[in-house]
Amino acid sequence: MMKNESAELTKIPALEPAIKDSPSEKVASVFPTALTNAAFVDNLTFALHQHGFSNDTTLVATSLCCDEVNRDLEKDLKHAYGDHFSMGGLAGFPFGGVTAFCAMAHHIPTNGNCIVLFGPHVGVDSDGVVGKVNRRGRLESGACCGSATAAADYVHRVCRGDCAEHDSPVEALDAQQTFVGNILLPYGTRLAEAADPAVELPLALYDAQKDLMARIVARGTSAVGENVQIALVGGIQVNTPAGTPDYFVPMTFDLLDHKGEKLADLMDTLFLVRDNENELTWIIALVMYGLVIFYLL
Repeated sequence: MMKNESAELTKIPALEPAIKDSPSEKVASVFPTALTNAAFVDNLTFALHQHGFSNDTTLVATSLCCDEVNRDLEKDLKHAYGDHFSMGGLAGFPFGGVTAFCAMAHHIPTNGNCIVLFGPHVGVDSDGVVGKVNRRGRLESGACCGSATAAADYVHRVCRGDCAEHDSPVEALDAQQTFVGNILLPYGTRLAEAADPAVELPLALYDAQKDLMARIVARGTSAVGENVQIALVGGIQVNTPAGTPDYFVPMTFDLLDHKGEKLADLMDTLFLVRDNENELTWIIALVMYGLVIFYLL
């Protein structure tokens, strides 16, 4: 009996679960400039309001992955600006291309402006694992972004010599995924040498998308009205489990004129606005505290 009890006692430490980061802690660790969706949208709308972007005359165009977990940010933007124009496909690449951008340009309200929001996404699940997310109705977390994960695996196999590079697709059957894999190929060494490839993957995808979006804007601005301003906003969406806010990691916030020429870099305003709001909160709190003390006296 004593022998069995000793055996049981030796097993107890092995059964104790390891301490894991919460999703929010993990996001703060690997993406320190991430803002919650709510804070990002609030700061974005406040900053653009200073440059004449009215809620009633601003059209939002998004290029985000078609994964259902990415719709929350679009819903938050809808509360501010109404329905959006969609340019995105797998992994967030702007597969609508120049044609979609030009069509969007013709939808901008008279005397209005537009916001072009783009970027890949990555999940952080309930155990703090980057590259996975807990989805509604599923017992286990799964890949997020699935398209990006598949593309990274393809790049790894090509770089190892295990498979040949895919030809450009001639039909639409799986054209988008083929494109995502091939456009990621130049980042193969970067991903292989990364300290955490799951964190590096959305960063590499963002760089590829930023370059593609810049070329689309350069070609598409011929359709933009003369007085229109374009807010080009790029970053990484971070999806988390239910009960935890989703995040956006801003990486580009440029104000462009109707020709695509940069008028201002507004990145700092996304964080300055948040700081100012915190300062205002403290000011209000101190004033209220002063009033309480005054009436108590």
